[in-house]
Amino acid sequence: MAHQQRPSLALAPSVNTTTVVTTTTTTTTYAPIQLPPLPPPAEPKDPREYPLLHAKFPSSIKRFPLVFPNGSRATFRDGTDGEGDLDEEEPIPSGKGWTMVRPDSTGSSSKVVGLVEAVERYGRKRSHGTDNMMEGVEPTTERETHTPPRKKARATHLPPITTLNAAAPPSPLPSPHGSPPPQPIWPSAPPSGASSPQPQAPLQPDLALTTLLTLPSLLSHFTSLPQPLQSHFLLTLLRHSPLPVLRTLHSILTPTLARDFLTLLPPELASHVLSFLPYSTVVRASRVSKAWRVIIDSDPVLWSDLLKSTKIWFGGVTERAFAHSIFARRRLNIPPTPKTLPLSHPYKMLFKSRQLTRTRWVDNENPKHRSFPAHGSSVVTCLLLSHGRIISASDDHSIHVYSPLTGELLQMLDGHEGGVWALAACKDTLVSGSTDRTVRIWNLATGRCTHIFGGHTSTVRCLAIVKPEWIEIEGDSGVITREKWPKRSVIVTGSRDHSLRVWTLPRPGDPEYRCYGADDSEADPADEDADDNPYHKMHLEGHDHAVRALAARGRTLVSGSYDCTVRIWDIVTGECKWVLVGHTQKVYSVVLDIYRQIACSGSMDGTVRVWNLRTGQCQHTLTGHTSLVGLLGLSPSHLVSAAADSTLRIWDPESGELRHTLAAHTGAITCFQHDEFKVLSGSDGTLKMWNVRDGTVVRDLLTGIQGVWQVVFEGRWCVAASNRNPATVLDVWDFGTDEDEWIGEPPSGFYDDDTEEEDEGEEIEQADVDAMDQDLEVEVSEESTEPEEPQECARDSSHPLAAEVEDVPMERVEGIRASKWAPPSKPSGHQRNRPVLGDSSRAISHPVDGIPSRLPPINETPTRPRIRQKQRR
Repeated sequence: MAHQQRPSLALAPSVNTTTVVTTTTTTTTYAPIQLPPLPPPAEPKDPREYPLLHAKFPSSIKRFPLVFPNGSRATFRDGTDGEGDLDEEEPIPSGKGWTMVRPDSTGSSSKVVGLVEAVERYGRKRSHGTDNMMEGVEPTTERETHTPPRKKARATHLPPITTLNAAAPPSPLPSPHGSPPPQPIWPSAPPSGASSPQPQAPLQPDLALTTLLTLPSLLSHFTSLPQPLQSHFLLTLLRHSPLPVLRTLHSILTPTLARDFLTLLPPELASHVLSFLPYSTVVRASRVSKAWRVIIDSDPVLWSDLLKSTKIWFGGVTERAFAHSIFARRRLNIPPTPKTLPLSHPYKMLFKSRQLTRTRWVDNENPKHRSFPAHGSSVVTCLLLSHGRIISASDDHSIHVYSPLTGELLQMLDGHEGGVWALAACKDTLVSGSTDRTVRIWNLATGRCTHIFGGHTSTVRCLAIVKPEWIEIEGDSGVITREKWPKRSVIVTGSRDHSLRVWTLPRPGDPEYRCYGADDSEADPADEDADDNPYHKMHLEGHDHAVRALAARGRTLVSGSYDCTVRIWDIVTGECKWVLVGHTQKVYSVVLDIYRQIACSGSMDGTVRVWNLRTGQCQHTLTGHTSLVGLLGLSPSHLVSAAADSTLRIWDPESGELRHTLAAHTGAITCFQHDEFKVLSGSDGTLKMWNVRDGTVVRDLLTGIQGVWQVVFEGRWCVAASNRNPATVLDVWDFGTDEDEWIGEPPSGFYDDDTEEEDEGEEIEQADVDAMDQDLEVEVSEESTEPEEPQECARDSSHPLAAEVEDVPMERVEGIRASKWAPPSKPSGHQRNRPVLGDSSRAISHPVDGIPSRLPPINETPTRPRIRQKQRR
């Protein structure tokens, strides 16, 4: 502290009125009394032991009035907040012969005389019979009338004023001037003059002034006392303090001595304490302070527990897929988050998304709704929601791209010479299959067709994009290793020519390719030799009839055919691993779950079969439908089948148990989609929403129309394509509000927030693998040119689970083993490992507890072989 402001006592001007013949009023102003300064506080070794050392006092005890026994008034200023210095706005006290100067004023070299010294000088001069009194104090006389000079008034003797009050007991503390007996500080008699009244002493000292003068000595004595005696002394004072004084002390002590227990606890204990709170309380607690916000928002254990307690945790696979999708987005785009706060853990964002999904779709009775025409009066065969785009394909040979916000037609992708019956999208890449026997790749950013693949000799009926992902490979000896397959994204297409083909998905900037006959209307693309195409990888043959449906993940491909069989293929080697026989009629739909190692198929025989991919055996045969099962959907907890018998059935994919039968439609189910909360199904002129958990109807979204061709939803958006005599219309619903920060989950569990992929044979770090994109759902539908196929079942829907992206067993989804991603920390006896948090290294300059500054390299994510346990999921 360069300069310590001394406390002071500002005296109020004294007014003396003497009435003889005329009335004379004398007003005297005084320079503030500079009280002895307090010793500066010594910095302790441990500042935590002295929490009030730098505490700010309330203004009520920084500056307060005093009234002395003779009626004089003064104002005490402690000088700690700058109030001891005179404000620039206040007039500077001055008089004839004296001027109040600021402590920092060095311009004048003349000596400044304070009031006390001036009065003492006056007393000494008065004792010598001198009439020159009150040096440093100049009385100012205001005369109301002008009268002739009068005889001098006789001076009256005033008793000497000391620093001790006669009524007070002698103080054991030394006086501010030392140990000698107190000296008079005021004149023994007022000045006399021809016409001036005698000035009175400015104040009569009492205990208040005595305490202020002896406070430095008292403080020095107090600090030298032992702590027990200090406590006894203070407690004795407090016992004799009135309630207002205690309230003032309480207002200072309470916030100073308060402790933020949550920040002082180890992270594991803080997480455990918060786990007992309901989520509404947790959300409010995150608004208490920035420290609490950091602790709560970045705690994956807390949010995973909340997901489980509210029954919106679905096993861990989709949760980790969502988290790694968020990590991938953060690596590509740094959000505008203040650097003082870390990014929220994805589990918190997932909790909010699922809460909104569960509530908004039911509670929002009047969602924003927009309808607009599309494709004239043609049938919409495929419908996708991808990156803020509505992509629709029709049997009129066209593909349209619309904005869900405005309904504006953004792009028309023309080029196919037949109906488009298969679509798949990944970021700005769109793949389409048509009855013209070609596969086209489109750049959605420019609207150009960049590649045309030929080779199929009949309609391309179904297709899928297979993205690289880490999967478990079990060897013959039972050893399981984690490998990334495929090494590069591929396209798998199925055709009515009884075969499937595997193509490399071109990357942006790859050389364009156009098959034979692409630019010649008279040439037949079927004459194309696929081996001449650098993007063609393999031709899978084996089915004896048209390939109607397919599903693919990792290196596993499942195909269903009109030959009544289901085949399991290895995409990498082209080997047919299993031929699954059991259906007695055509297979129309298949879904795949590579984590449960099961595949499901629906057939015209009215059954759904669940196949074990390890053994090739049929685990369950699900019966109940009385007609063609043309649509299947699979989520972590539910297997949903839709049939031409106008019903949907919800099954347990593990046990094959029938949970609910949804029977409210009056015609064949033409389309449906579901997630863990709801089912949307379209049939004869109605679009219904069902509660997937209890099988009840929630609401009708569309009624009084001819038919519903397709329906898709994601997050807050829902899009349906329907026929309204005779026009085809797209309906768009927005179930969110302007305030909702809603990051929806694709019902299929596929994300395409990947980073750049590595070429085959190159080593890939786990950090890149964790963000690898997932497959996109394939939307295919039955072509109306085959009379034996009912028009009502218009497409397939596959719902494989999201990818498991870390080597963590399903039963440990709460993140117990995820501490291998966290920064190294000191071990403790009771410390529980913390799971991975959001990648906030770009948002904060220092690591926050539990938040890694980067995603883990491969050496932090062990991939050594492990032996499968007997108990399998």
